[in-house]
Amino acid sequence: MVDNMEKRGCKVDAKDFFVVRHCDEKVGGGFDESASKHGGVVLCQNHIRDYQHTELTLTHELVHAYDHCRAFVDWSNCVHHACSEIRAANLSGDCRMYQEFQRGKTAIRGQGMACVRRRAALSVSMNPSCSAPGNLIPLTL
Repeated sequence: MVDNMEKRGCKVDAKDFFVVRHCDEKVGGGFDESASKHGGVVLCQNHIRDYQHTELTLTHELVHAYDHCRAFVDWSNCVHHACSEIRAANLSGDCRMYQEFQRGKTAIRGQGMACVRRRAALSVSMNPSCSAPGNLIPLTL
């Protein structure tokens, strides 16, 4: 993914782009658009559980980084943010059946779509620009 970002002109310097730090939010990581010219990936050392969680978090956040590079995402635009969250939930493995079973979500039919909606809505609701009344995006069809 980093190679594809660089092909699109988004130079990634690993020592600035990837950061491990203590996080107050109860998340495994995040994409920080202000970390460098092309943003950066944050891993929350106090919330990462194991290697698999690290891998999923990195993949999820790299989808955001790629979207930021490719589509010039405006993270204060709730539609832009929701689109990137939907892509990240779908492409990162966040909503694999095994992941959902670990979360206690045991429905078979429609569980992938429900997971993507749930996780995208949760992430977007954590964005201060999107959590105000009137800014919420319905994620139903």
